[in-house]
Amino acid sequence: MNRKHERIAGERGTIGAQAAERPADGGTTRDSGASRRRGPKLEDALLDAAWDVLVEHGYHSFTYEAVAARAGTSRPVLYRRWPQRDDLLLATLTKFWRLIAVPDTGSLRDDAIGFLRNADADRAGMITLMSVQLADYFRDTGTSLSELRDALLTPGQATAFETIVARAVERGELPDVPRSTRVVNLPLDLLRHDMFMTMRTVSDESIVEIVDEVWLPLLGVPGAASAS
Repeated sequence: MNRKHERIAGERGTIGAQAAERPADGGTTRDSGASRRRGPKLEDALLDAAWDVLVEHGYHSFTYEAVAARAGTSRPVLYRRWPQRDDLLLATLTKFWRLIAVPDTGSLRDDAIGFLRNADADRAGMITLMSVQLADYFRDTGTSLSELRDALLTPGQATAFETIVARAVERGELPDVPRSTRVVNLPLDLLRHDMFMTMRTVSDESIVEIVDEVWLPLLGVPGAASAS
């Protein structure tokens, strides 16, 4: 190939690369599917694709290239919304991290057991994902699951068990005295521990045991061990 042909081929390659990198919502052939989605719909599609990549391949393969390919778009579309990969990760987890319903049955014991059942049904898969698929993330960033969980929660928001205990105090089931945060939140910590250790959902017998034989006695509720 002579120099003229090399120059033409190089120009064609440059043009092709530039076309491939144009934003999806600018309407290139490669991104024609993504260009039809705009605003919240486009962002939802991008985060859905990011979630699929994370669940299937883990944090190590959670790249702009992989997410863009799954979404049928280009990397600049992602860069404009989430300049850093961890920004994209946090946005993805925030979308799929649903708040667990806190029962309001009028009973401290029933609220606690009901919440743990809801958490067991809702969080088992997420706990497994975070402990296995995000292992590289925690190692690379030097952070922990606890820190990531706090980042996903609304600042200043009461925990589920802080809410459950506050309601019990208002009803007169518990005295209005200072309580350790560790004691108040212990049931969910124990449930999470069992999830980590077994990588499975926790049995209903274990949930009842956590509440009746561990938590309620710590709160000074009389006859808690025989409540069931």
